[in-house]
Amino acid sequence: MSDTAALLTTPLNALHLELGARMVPFAGYSMPVQYPAGLMAEHAHTRNAAGLFDVSHMGQLRLVGADAAAAFETLMPVDVIGLGLNKQRYGLLLTDAGTIIDDLMFVNRGSDIFVIVNGACKASDIAHIQARIGQRCQVVPMPERALLALQGPQAVAALQRLVPGVEQLVFMTGGAYTWNEAELYITRSGYTGEDGFEISVHNDQAEALARALLAQPEVQPIGLGARNSLRLEAGLCLYGNDIDTGTTPVEAGLNWAMQKVRRSGGARAGGFPGADRVLAQLDGSQPATRLRVGLLAKDRIPVREHVELQNTDGQRIGEVTSGLLGPTINQPIALGYVESGYAALGTQVQALVRGKAVPMEVVALPFVPNRYHRG
Repeated sequence: MSDTAALLTTPLNALHLELGARMVPFAGYSMPVQYPAGLMAEHAHTRNAAGLFDVSHMGQLRLVGADAAAAFETLMPVDVIGLGLNKQRYGLLLTDAGTIIDDLMFVNRGSDIFVIVNGACKASDIAHIQARIGQRCQVVPMPERALLALQGPQAVAALQRLVPGVEQLVFMTGGAYTWNEAELYITRSGYTGEDGFEISVHNDQAEALARALLAQPEVQPIGLGARNSLRLEAGLCLYGNDIDTGTTPVEAGLNWAMQKVRRSGGARAGGFPGADRVLAQLDGSQPATRLRVGLLAKDRIPVREHVELQNTDGQRIGEVTSGLLGPTINQPIALGYVESGYAALGTQVQALVRGKAVPMEVVALPFVPNRYHRG
């Protein structure tokens, strides 16, 4: 009881309980892992219609001031200064050793930079940002705001009934909107591989907005279980599983997140924590010795995190970091790290599951093609 009592709750907690959610501890919060329909049905509903996720455990903050973009750019191997108005970008906070403190999303809103960080890391992330750049800009946490994610091919139809104009957004852009006098900031983004939106709303209005969305015929509530299976089929990293302070961006296969302007030879090359190591891995002068790969099992045996990966001779070459039976493709899939010599597409490896060698193949990501709305 004491453990449960110590958990934080989101503004939608009463609604989750009313809807029959099974609640579990996650990132210090009591969160819905699934509803009565179950993980498989929730996963399929998001793929085919629209699913509503409570992601209010995530951290929201604003960076304010004329120097905010330049300051924020010193923390990440990412182009912040060149990001256009109401454009969103994926970012990576790095340690001085060039490893990943957290991954995050940020938007240039003109008057500020709006940042969303992972729930489990938010206190330490905000403290890190404050310590590193708090002298150059205001770092303003936003604990008063909840975050809802509406994901799936029919998300736009459902949301535009309540908030006309959101259909004009394209992937990785955002805008300010109002609903019933509530001020919303909405981005066309998410972590499912599907089209969809993330909606920042004041805590006081979050439940009313969630109920209004759930009243739309396309929308059903979706728990953390299906959120995980959707993001894994989309080949997306989960912080704490697939990336952490033992992983560099290049090892994690996140080269795409580092724009040319920040790379060797770019106009603003380096100048971020761990730049020497990251740039050396990027340009190949000191290649990464291990790499994140997508893996598809040949047998119908789910391969979970922390399972040992071996070459076909039975020698250890790495470890699985995320794995399950992919509901959409109906095959066991996994992300994991292997020695770089085994990272080429088509490479045959095996996973050691309860003493049994399960044959797997290195395959291209994502496992399920993404359907982002790019206009």
